[in-house]
Formats: sequence, C-alpha cells, structure tokens
Amino acid sequence: MNRRDVLRYTGGVAGASGMLAMAGCLGGDDDEELTITLSQFPDVIDPLDHITGDYFDVYDHIYEPLFDFEPGEGIFPRVATDWEIQEGEGTTHVEIRDDVVFHNGDDLTAEDIAWTINRTVDDDMGVVSDIGAFGLGSIEGAEAIDDYTVAINYGAAPGLAEFEFGNYARAINMEWAIENHDAENEAISGADPEDFNGTGPYEVVEFTSGEEIVLEAFDDYWGEEPPFERVTFNADGESSGRVNALETGESDLTINILPADVDAVQQADDVEIRQVTSFRNIFMPMKNTVEPFDSEEFRQAMNYAVDNASIVETVLDGFGEARGQPVAPGINGFNENIGPYEHDLDMAEQLVEEAGYTEDDPAEIELTCPQGRYLNDAEVGETAADMIDQLPNVNCSANIVEFPVVSDANSAGVDPDDIEHPFYLIGWGTITGDTDYGVQGFFTIPDNPSRTFDDEELSDAILESQQIEDPDERREQLEYVNELAREKAPFVFLHTQESIYGVDDSITWDPREDETIYIWEMEP
Repeated sequence: MNRRDVLRYTGGVAGASGMLAMAGCLGGDDDEELTITLSQFPDVIDPLDHITGDYFDVYDHIYEPLFDFEPGEGIFPRVATDWEIQEGEGTTHVEIRDDVVFHNGDDLTAEDIAWTINRTVDDDMGVVSDIGAFGLGSIEGAEAIDDYTVAINYGAAPGLAEFEFGNYARAINMEWAIENHDAENEAISGADPEDFNGTGPYEVVEFTSGEEIVLEAFDDYWGEEPPFERVTFNADGESSGRVNALETGESDLTINILPADVDAVQQADDVEIRQVTSFRNIFMPMKNTVEPFDSEEFRQAMNYAVDNASIVETVLDGFGEARGQPVAPGINGFNENIGPYEHDLDMAEQLVEEAGYTEDDPAEIELTCPQGRYLNDAEVGETAADMIDQLPNVNCSANIVEFPVVSDANSAGVDPDDIEHPFYLIGWGTITGDTDYGVQGFFTIPDNPSRTFDDEELSDAILESQQIEDPDERREQLEYVNELAREKAPFVFLHTQESIYGVDDSITWDPREDETIYIWEMEP
C-alpha cells in the first residue's frame, strides 16, 4: 500500500496518521537519526523568500503545508480540515484545526494564516516573494473570518486557486514575526534556532548558517510522531561529495546523483539508486526587452542551434527527454503534438541574419549557468553555448556561477536597467500538475514584476485560461498556450529532468514526481 492508497482508503489526516503509525512500529534506537544532503543549502531563512526545491525540502518540516498535495490527485486535509468555495465571490473559506501550536508555544489562528498569505502576495509587505509571484499568482489576499476560518480571495477560477493555495499556503506566527523580525517591512533573518518558528513536526535545535541545520521532533506537534527523532540537513554542491557522504555513511539520502556517479552508488554497500521522471523542465530563458533577444527570429534561431536531444544522450547519459514546450508530459495542458525544435544550423544562421546580425557584425551573448543545482547543469550549459557559438554570426560563451545568481536573474524582471543576466539556464518543476504553474510566473504581465518575458498575446492567452471553469475547455486553452510559447520561443527549450537519488537501502521511501522530500512519508 502506498501513501496515495492510504489517503484514498482512510481519508486525509487519518490516512497520514495511519501511515506514520506504521512507520513508528519499524523504528528503533539505531533508526532515530537521519541525514539528508542537498545540492544547495538555503541562503535565506525567511520561509517566503525563495521558491527553490532544496529550500522547501528543509523548511516544509518546520513551516508545514496547510494541505497535503498529491500531483494528479488534488489536495487533502492537514492543518486545513475543510474548505468551501463561495460561489460567485472569488473566495474559498478554509477551516483549520484548533489544536495547532507554533514551536514557541503560541496557538495557530486564522489570523496568522491570513497574514502569511497577504505577506506572500503583497510586494509592499515584508519581502518580495517569488512564492507569491510564481506559486500564488491568482491569489489576491486573505482575511480571518473567526479564530479558525480564513477566507482566501482570488481572481481566477476556483479550481486553479485551489491548486495554488493547496500547494503554497503556510503559516508564520504573525506576532512573533513582527515583534522579533519587523517582518512587515523586512525579511526574517538571523543565525539562531530561535529565528525559526513554524507549526511543523520538527523544530530547529542547531543552525550553522550556510552549512547545516538540525531538527528534532516537536513534542507538542498536533499530529503523529514523525519517523525520525533527529534530522540533519546539509549540502554539497559537488555530486562526488554527495556520493562520498552516502558511501561513508555520513548521509542517508542525497539528491541529484549525476549519471556518471550512478554506477558508483549501485556498487556501494547498503545504498541504492532510486529515480523518477520528474515534472521539472530545464530551459534557458531569454529576456526579450534587451537585444538581441528582442527578436523572435533570434530566439527561434537559438532553439534551432542547440541540439537538445544530443545533450540528453551525451551529457546526461540518456537521463532525460528532449522537450519543445514549457511543461513536461503528465502535466495538465501538455501538448502532445509539440516536439523539440529540429537541430538545424543553417536555419539558425538564416534566422540570426534576419534578426540583423552577420558574420562581420555578430551578436555577442553570454549564457549564465548554475553548477550543482541540476543534473550536469554546468556541462549542459557549456555544451549549449558551444553549439550556439558554432554559428558564424553569433559569439556565445558560458559563465558558470552559484545558483543564487541565476535565481536572482530569474526574478529580476524585464526592466532593462535591472537585467544583468538576460540569458541563463534554470529548471522549473511544475509541481501542481497544471500548466498554469509552469507559465504564469514567467509570462503574465499584470502585477508580475518577476516575469521573464514581455508579450501581451502570450500573457492574455494565459490569463484567459485562468478564468475558464470547464476542465476540458481549460485544458485545450493550456495546450494552445504551450503551442504559442513554442512559437514565440521565450526559452531555449532543453529537456525534462530525471530525478536521481542515492538512498540508504533500509529506508522505505519512494521519490515523488514533484521532487518534494517529506520525512513523514518515510519509514526507517
């Protein structure tokens, strides 16, 4: 029986509790500690000041989701026990448990949740949050109806809003955050365990900024006891380092095992490879408010110049699939009729000429790439840059940087004065299972300062899809959005990523398509 079956048969919270009870039966003194090694250690502690998978892997255990979410299945009760759409009002009322406390002992109320949602979506409050721009894009705000009921307001179809708040609704302790961190004006920051305060099953007991965070089971947690008493998160940007930590027993679970290291893990004692085709696409955005990316012909040329199928085979050893649209198969709105751009250097050269660049006056561009965030990301970027550089009318080089540089570039918006890196490599996991999450944050124009592309036709097509309540009609509109995105080429489309983990073979755990790591889904 897997977790999804448990939820089906026993329902929401009761199902999760049952699963955890089973896990507890298997635990022993030797199984009480767990170490997880990520590829990036969080560089911020404000739970709203990011939208990065590695960061969620840490902070979700401290600032738990209000709902349990299963891609393709929907949302289930957790802290939220029930929710009801207010027909015609653009509002859903959410009921929450009355026995939830923060790690500092304060009770959780609807006011904390409403304040947290407002701080997430209001750029003038606290911190400009990528979660608000990309994750809660249709959410307009929230208000407390009473101590345990919160009204969430949105400007889209209720089904889309549910995808968003079902994934991204969290709770920060309002009074604690304002009094200790001036959180209505500043990001939450600090270097002590007391600078974290959520309602999750784990609380922070040790914190070394940039290196390690240690969690212990929270004694007053409202739910079942989690399967490990003590959990340590650390990070190593090098795959070899992560593999070595696994082989020596210093780590029990590592993410992003590179294809070249798979055999080493498989041959090591007591560890094994587990993998899943994820919902994450890897691509290279081109901000079209600066030259030469303001030319559609130039952007299409970059797609024709890069042989993404070859990159999958040679750089990723086949761990991936070439793609020609923003989202992966299995996502609602994925267009089955769209394939990758054909590799055609002659076509690419011709389109670059139409954009106004010649062999005597070539375009000069730089591709900014992270190292260690995605499978062979730097090598993928360097190979793509080399392919583009083969064109006689384009000079392209690769600039390898730390991931936060790329993350900042992605959220810098499209004002030319704010753009330092107009062409970069990044990945995006459409964890809601719906195309909207894969496109709206990048392409919609109104009230979206973090967008990477400025095109009213594409933006309008997405905004139209957000208002369609009929599921089939909305899916067809999303397929059109993906078709339009391929034509306008806001990205150089690369591939869908395979998620590869190294895991202590005594741990029962299946990787998820949305790449989320929940300790409460493990058994020691």
